[in-house]
Amino acid sequence: MKSNRTTQFIILFLLTLFAITCSFGQSKKQQLLESKRQAILKEITEINSLLSNNKSEATSLLTKIEDVNLKIKVRKKLIQINNQQANLLTREIKDNSKNIDALEADLVIRKKDYAAMVVKSYKNKANQSKLMFLLSADNFQQAYKRYNYMKQYKRYQKNQADSIVSKTKKLVALNESLLLKKEDKVRLISENKKVQQTLQKEKNNQKELITTLKKDESKYKKAIAKKQKESNKIDRQIEKLIRDAIARSNKKAGKGSSSKTFALTPEAKKLAANFTANKGKLGWPVKTGRVIQKFGITKHPTLPGINRRCSGVRIVTSKNSIARSVYNGTISQVQVVKGGNKAVLIRHGDYLTIYFNLINVTLKKGDKVSINTPIGKVATNSEGKTIIKFLLYKNSTKLNPAQWIYKM
Repeated sequence: MKSNRTTQFIILFLLTLFAITCSFGQSKKQQLLESKRQAILKEITEINSLLSNNKSEATSLLTKIEDVNLKIKVRKKLIQINNQQANLLTREIKDNSKNIDALEADLVIRKKDYAAMVVKSYKNKANQSKLMFLLSADNFQQAYKRYNYMKQYKRYQKNQADSIVSKTKKLVALNESLLLKKEDKVRLISENKKVQQTLQKEKNNQKELITTLKKDESKYKKAIAKKQKESNKIDRQIEKLIRDAIARSNKKAGKGSSSKTFALTPEAKKLAANFTANKGKLGWPVKTGRVIQKFGITKHPTLPGINRRCSGVRIVTSKNSIARSVYNGTISQVQVVKGGNKAVLIRHGDYLTIYFNLINVTLKKGDKVSINTPIGKVATNSEGKTIIKFLLYKNSTKLNPAQWIYKM
């Protein structure tokens, strides 16, 4: 009988320990998901403030489609995270229920044992006093053992009573936690319904815009091709500025002007090494922004067969935003680009960062800059969008800024 009771205790203990371990792991995962959810909510707020709300004819159909596509994309991310949280809460609620059942079963056994101990103690007290129990011992050693037994038995009784109180409190806490988790799940499901309703409205809007676009698809394809041609032209001017910067640097160092790499001083080598070491940790070129066109060749989100090419990244930011240096360096060039606004080149050893579409640039060639040094104001276009084009080169080789800028 005693062996069965011990086995029951061990099984219940292991089940409780397993449930607590699972609960702890899920709680950490829930915290991570909630952190992601808050980040997406912040992202949605930023997108709504950054994207143009201009409903006039100045806002092109393609821009409107780009905006709604971005909103749909981030809204889907929020729904996905909400679903993950709700699913995890379902598992946590199930585990909590199991834990509560295990604790309740454990409490039943402990209370039963404790009640039996109390009855036994009462009977012993009625039939024979503790003193008589000690005095009836055959010798001193036996009496001493009986004395220790009584102490241990009393301590065991107290521990059992304390354990019952502790587990009862834990049971109450688990029940309260269970109620909170159920409330959280209801809240998430309710929030997801609202997000899905908003998403559906945006999809309907997207469908209407695309239908309008399809009516004159060739016109918009030509508009995209024209925009890409202008972008390529600006890129060629920037590439020439980079070649000129390398040639000037090498001429000054007494190296051949035909070289495609910077001649580096020991100080420049150290700066380049530090820049390399900060890959993935560099600051953003604006305080607040969203990438609206990625590096390299990407498919057009709406028109099939149309590819877009970007030698850097295009970031939409808030009106009157100030561009800032992503790392320590020296202003290599400030140049008005034909067909656009100013481009600022900052040299970091044999790396170059380029900030294009700026106005009101206060810095000049040769000025030293640190991380987050203000460079100039980002221009706002006729559609009400404030967009900076950010490029990154090592010598004359293009690099993907998303691999270098923190969480881009």
